[in-house]
This record gives sequence, C-alpha cells and structure tokens, in this order.
Amino acid sequence: MRTKLIIMAVLVAVFGLVYLFYGLNFKFFEFSMSLRIPKFLAMLLVAYCIGAATLIFQTIIKNTIVTPCLLGMNSLYLLIHTAVMFFLGSASVFVLNKFASFMLDLVLMGSIATFLYSYLFRVTGHNVLYVLLTGTVMATLFSSLQNSMVRVMDPNEYDALLSSLVASFNNVNSDILGFAFIVAFVLSIVFYKDLKLLDAISLGKEMAINLGIDYDKVTKRLLLGVALFIAVATALVGPISFLGLIIANLSRQFFNTYRHSYLIAGSIFFGMIVLIVGQVIVERVFVLSVPISVFISIMGGGYFMYLLVVNRSRI
Repeated sequence: MRTKLIIMAVLVAVFGLVYLFYGLNFKFFEFSMSLRIPKFLAMLLVAYCIGAATLIFQTIIKNTIVTPCLLGMNSLYLLIHTAVMFFLGSASVFVLNKFASFMLDLVLMGSIATFLYSYLFRVTGHNVLYVLLTGTVMATLFSSLQNSMVRVMDPNEYDALLSSLVASFNNVNSDILGFAFIVAFVLSIVFYKDLKLLDAISLGKEMAINLGIDYDKVTKRLLLGVALFIAVATALVGPISFLGLIIANLSRQFFNTYRHSYLIAGSIFFGMIVLIVGQVIVERVFVLSVPISVFISIMGGGYFMYLLVVNRSRI
C-alpha cells in the first residue's frame, strides 16, 4: 500500500512540474509563476477537499456510485450566484470582489448545510436515507429557482453570470486561496478523530455500535464535514460534479482495501493527477477554449455508466 502511495505521490510531483515548467519562457519566469502557482495550489486543494469528502460520503451511505452532489450543494452554489446577480446586479460587491463572493458562498453553503442537515438528522432519528432523499429534493428545488431567475434575467447580466457557473482554475485569487487552505486545515483538525472511525463504520451500524462507537453522532458529524469540504471546493472554483465519483472509485479499485487512511489518500492523489493532467490539456491542446469541467463531466458520465454495468447485481 505504501509503495502505491509513494508512486502516486511521485506522479503528482512529476505532473506538477510538467504543468509548472512546460513551455515556460524564463524571461517571464516571475510573471508565469504568478499565474501558474495559484492554479496549481487550487487544484491540490480542490482534489483534497473533494477526494476526501466523496470517499467519506460513500462509506457513510454504503454506496460507491453516489457523490456528495446528492446533498444539493452544487445546486445551492448555482442558486446563490444567480440570486446575487438577479437581485443585486453585476455591479454588486459580491460579483466584483472575489473574496466577498467566496465568503458569501462559504458562509451560506456552510450554514445552510449545517442547519439543514442537523435538523434533518434530529427529526428523522439520524436516518441517512431520509437525509439523502431530502438533499435530492432540495437540489431539484434550488435548480428550479435558479432556472426561473435565469429565464427573466437581463441577457447582459446572464452573460456576466455564466463564467461563475462553470468550474475553472483560470481566475483563482491568491488571497482567497490562502484563506481556503486555512479553512480546509481547520476542518481537517476538527474532523480528524471521526475519520479514524471510518474503518469501523464501514462494517455497518450494528457492528460499529458493538465496537463502542456512537454511530449516529459520528455519521452526523462526518456528513456535516462532507458538506463543509464540498462548500470550500465549490466556492473556490465552482461545481465539479463527477470528479469525486471518478477519483474515489479509482482509489477503491487501485488499493482494494478497507483501510480508509489509504483510500482517502489515494482518492486525493487521483484527484490531483486528474486535475493537473486535465488542466494541461485545457491549456496546451484546447488553449483555454474549453473548461476542465467539460472533460471531467464527459469522463465521469462514461465512468458512471461503467460502474452501473459492473455493479448492476448490487444495485
């Protein structure tokens, strides 16, 4: 296992160096690095947040073909940005100032997720399936409200809105990036003790309780952690729906173990490799004409169909 992790870490380092230095004109070294390093760090952070959150989410739900998108976080992100543009206009500080926009996304998505899912866990007796069903309904509601506002929006405002609705690493703000790293670091410390219980939780509720774990409280905290990690990644670059599905399942197939310390690390490394290679293709082959989220959606759709066929007997 450790050898595989070392190989993946080396691959991340190699692809990272390729991304940072390929085609570099050393006459403009400082300027080029000021553009490439923030994007590279953003890819590492997004892979960390989505890779860990998706694998934890799949273990809690006990299903390897689901993603945290079922909690409605992506739809909520689209609704927040559309509502800001619709009610405040393109001259709003939440549109022009990236730090204010990031804070708005983080606060609203984090607080709504915390309040909503804490309430749902309490009223449903910590039933995860009810929470999932409610998340799916909420996602549909958020999408319907967002589509309704888009239909009556001024075309110029809609044109300005489009760029924020598509995941992109091309406009990462270094100030936001530093704050996002701090938030992710604090969340990692807060939820570290719960992460160590994932191996036991994967055995099932009854077995976990027999091992002395307060199953309901731990799964509730972990699900809130998943929502907050997804909020950080989405607020930083936008919604990337299929990334978590791809990298979590690649990690499970590659490591083929129950130990979540390896699975989570593998998912994060796979996420870094996918994002770095994808961004190289976007910048060098398609000259930034196609966002990376398009490639990930195409790959993720095909991979999802493959997983459905392979796991059809267990669905």
